[in-house]
Amino acid sequence: MLLAGVPSFAAAIKNDFLGEVRQANARFVSVAQAVKEGYAPIPCTSGIDGGAMGIHYVNEKLIADEALDIAKPEAVMYEPDDSGQLHLVAVEYITTKGPAALGGQLFSLTNAPNRYGLPAFYELHVWAWRDNPKGTFADMNPRVSCNNAH
Repeated sequence: MLLAGVPSFAAAIKNDFLGEVRQANARFVSVAQAVKEGYAPIPCTSGIDGGAMGIHYVNEKLIADEALDIAKPEAVMYEPDDSGQLHLVAVEYITTKGPAALGGQLFSLTNAPNRYGLPAFYELHVWAWRDNPKGTFADMNPRVSCNNAH
């Protein structure tokens, strides 16, 4: 039985993991830092049923190395506002080796062919800077939009 006001063990683990992700990747609030570390943008990704992932800044070297490191996400995701400024909303961890997990969270499989032109891969989105009513680890976020992407 769960006590009112006391988070479940699973919720506590999720919150710890989110805190670790935020701390390890806080430097990416600056898009310039992502670029400095070798990340390059791909077009904004939106879903067919609404919501979006935002503009992914992807580090191809990190995808190729297959290592999973909480402080080195393979993609960093930003939402553009109406003035064109980019706001950090999430990170994404990617590997072709699986099944995969990080921080106790299982990755989702994206089969090939896919919109990214990659072989089948495993991915984990972590909405650490933008609340996602679909879930912290869901692909699309209805609170993110590509409306201001150029």
